[in-house]
Amino acid sequence: MVIRVLLIEDDQADAFLIKEMLLESAAVTAVVQHVIRLDEGICQVAEGGYDIIISDLGLPDSQGMATVKKLAAAARQLPIVVLTGLVEHEVGLEAVNAGAQDYLIKGQVSGEMLIRSIRYAIERKRIENEKEQVIAELQEALAKVKLLSGFIPICASCKKIRDDTGYWQQVESYIQKHSNAEFSHSICPDCSHRLYPQLYPEPPESSKDPFKEC
Repeated sequence: MVIRVLLIEDDQADAFLIKEMLLESAAVTAVVQHVIRLDEGICQVAEGGYDIIISDLGLPDSQGMATVKKLAAAARQLPIVVLTGLVEHEVGLEAVNAGAQDYLIKGQVSGEMLIRSIRYAIERKRIENEKEQVIAELQEALAKVKLLSGFIPICASCKKIRDDTGYWQQVESYIQKHSNAEFSHSICPDCSHRLYPQLYPEPPESSKDPFKEC
């Protein structure tokens, strides 16, 4: 399994340790790109080609939760694992609420823990992305349904519909444009009798007066 990692860490010792853990792991093959500033990391994200971001919270050009929020906004499809030197787990949980998928505390990270966190973050982000896609598709479908709600101007004679631009068009053209419906054309019994009386001399049952005596 090849994982392309963007590591954003200004402490060279911490960055070396993370890279060594990734490179020594037998579970994954890691390709690591290391930068020391948030703006450099965001530029790398824009170029693409990464599976996950591992970032320190404290960087030369960004501190704390602002780092997570900026990264989450710039890399909406990528999972983020944050590194924090603070032992308080509340900081890590706050980072997760700000957009990260997981957090690790410096000095308490093992190679196994790092790989597990990366895999967990990637899977969690994949589920989040799929959920967002489903919601977007449902919203789009709902918007299409709403297009056919309310009052629709229709001619009482020819049954054409007037659209928002004032143009009159056939009812089937209008419905096809504003929905996923498709039409198959045929002739109803009433129209068959009216248009082809020589073929249909008797009026259809639907046009007979049910209250008229035989």
